[in-house]
Amino acid sequence: MKNSKPISLNTSKITSFLIILLPTIVSAACTCETESSKQNKTEAFKYKLGAIASILIAGAIGVSLPLMSKKIPALRPENELFFMIKAFAAGVILATGFVHILPDAFNSLTSPCLSQNPWGNFPFSGFVAMMSAIGTLMLDSFATWYYKRVHFRKGPQVDAEDDEEGTSGHAGHVHVHTHATHGHAHGSAIPSHDDAASLDLIRHRIISQVLELGIVVHSVIIGVSLGASQRPDTIRPLLAALSFHQFFEGMGLGGCISQAEFRFKSSVIMAVFFSLTTPAGILVGIGVSRIYSENSPTALVVEGIFNSASAGILIYMALVDILAADFMNPRLQSNGRLRLGANVSLLLGAGCMSFLAKWA
Repeated sequence: MKNSKPISLNTSKITSFLIILLPTIVSAACTCETESSKQNKTEAFKYKLGAIASILIAGAIGVSLPLMSKKIPALRPENELFFMIKAFAAGVILATGFVHILPDAFNSLTSPCLSQNPWGNFPFSGFVAMMSAIGTLMLDSFATWYYKRVHFRKGPQVDAEDDEEGTSGHAGHVHVHTHATHGHAHGSAIPSHDDAASLDLIRHRIISQVLELGIVVHSVIIGVSLGASQRPDTIRPLLAALSFHQFFEGMGLGGCISQAEFRFKSSVIMAVFFSLTTPAGILVGIGVSRIYSENSPTALVVEGIFNSASAGILIYMALVDILAADFMNPRLQSNGRLRLGANVSLLLGAGCMSFLAKWA
């Protein structure tokens, strides 16, 4: 009983101390000022130059490999290995959206540096990601409808010209006979095998262009953030993580470009544009690092909204246009070994990219 008094007194002192200290800890954690003690501009600049070179090379190799399918038969779209590589890359893209970009967007738009009204009263990150995914769906649908309409409008005109050339100097009876023997008419709603192949090609072209748009948006944001940072301990892990990410994201995009069968010049332009986006963002970040503050309200809002929009695009593209299309492919459905390989590759890609969230 004699010892109970001092114990209760010490406990009350500790409790009182924690109550007084807690607001101080919270306010310190919520500060909007950067920590200058961890900044080293000279060392950070060296890592930024290394990041530009590493990310540029990784992205260029990643996006180029699927485009070299003529020289590397294993990477052709009709081969089983291509399915598994594409599934792995899709897993990387999916994890990038869910695990890397979307949480960053939530952190930006719920930062204590922003005013409670409106940023703290509504989940803008999820809303923008949702609207971005819906917008991508609408764009996807409209582009498919438009190109399909243009294709079928051109198709009958070509047939008519061919028929006129083959039946010059004959009566209209022969013209009708020619159409009957070919098994189609101007008003036919049944697409031929060539029409189906053309529509499939159109889909791949739309997918590759929309996917590149989503990748470019978040690549610029990542590049600017890295380039503006003055902390070597932040840049160091990002260098390795972003190189890995850029390589496999490039393979996913390169696979889509390969299936789209663009002309050589168009394929090269898309590949170069993808490869240069993040390094260009880093250079912009270096240029604005003197006036750029990563905790300023403007920077947080811009990063948060763009990251949310990018996450919505990437999640939609990975799930709907890449994975759903490939996993419902009759060839994969009828081949148990290929189906298992694609599933394992998808999990590995998503798992590896999720694991990198520990550092970046």
